Amino acid sequence: MNENTPPAEALSRRNFLALTGAIPAVIAAQSLTGSAFAAALTPASMAGGTTGKKYPIGLEMYSVRNAGMKDMPNTLREVAKIGYEAVEFYAPYYDWTVPQAKEIRTLLDDLGLRCYSTHNHLPFFTPDDTIGKTIELNQILGCKILVLATAPNNTNGVAGWTKLCGQLTSTVELLKPHGLSLGFHNHNTEWAQLAPGQRIMDFLAANTPKEFVLQLDVGTCVAAGADPVAWIKANPGRIRVVHLKDWAPGGIPANGAGVGGNDKGYRALFGEGVSPWKEIFAAAESVGGLEYYLMEQEGSRYSEFETAQRCFDTWKTMRATT
Repeated sequence: MNENTPPAEALSRRNFLALTGAIPAVIAAQSLTGSAFAAALTPASMAGGTTGKKYPIGLEMYSVRNAGMKDMPNTLREVAKIGYEAVEFYAPYYDWTVPQAKEIRTLLDDLGLRCYSTHNHLPFFTPDDTIGKTIELNQILGCKILVLATAPNNTNGVAGWTKLCGQLTSTVELLKPHGLSLGFHNHNTEWAQLAPGQRIMDFLAANTPKEFVLQLDVGTCVAAGADPVAWIKANPGRIRVVHLKDWAPGGIPANGAGVGGNDKGYRALFGEGVSPWKEIFAAAESVGGLEYYLMEQEGSRYSEFETAQRCFDTWKTMRATT
């Protein structure tokens, strides 16, 4: 997800909450835990990879944010109809009430969708009632990984990243008793140098526990000139989820994010850019500790649903030959 999303494209929490409140009330479903979660990761319908193991393919809901703002229930139905097996909700989910989260979970179950992770802002992890609500909502949804979507804007220099790493490490311990893991979603800015010979992502990995998840956004990694395959191999077991975003040179920058008005940059569809997908799959599945993939698209020349469909079709074709 692009942390510099223009306001016109952003989905407000209030609108998102209003939409989900329209979902009919249904009986609450229980969250997945333990062996049930592990079993849910390996249904026979999932596309196999380089290791022969089956991996779920999901969609980061930011990819269909405009449709979701208009009609979330039907958006989830369309996502399931395309063939996606999971979704990842982003920060506005936090505004749901417990009953609304239960309604969402039941709808997901009815559609055969899973929600293994969510994207969150740092305040969601404040050690008081805030993190209590975060834990409760995620357990209802069946999530196992809570991902920090982006670092706070004031995270600068070694001191700033040291402070953030300390906060994240403390949150890891708070989540453990609840069977939840914590992670971080990279953007292109985190591949910049923090100190001589050490990038921000290197510092983050070195100063968080081994169980801290490094959710790899491939497109932003490639756009920054970093090597996603080398990164995966350097952090075995910590790349439990990968965002399948592509990138193609020549995009027209917008707000410094590299999202242009043409079909380059992050507007390239999955498989149309320069990301070395075959090598990424092999590394993620052999040493990365991968559990599932998530497709993410910030926009393209097609509508949101057609974009999601085309990316899914490319995924199926690509996986059939890897």
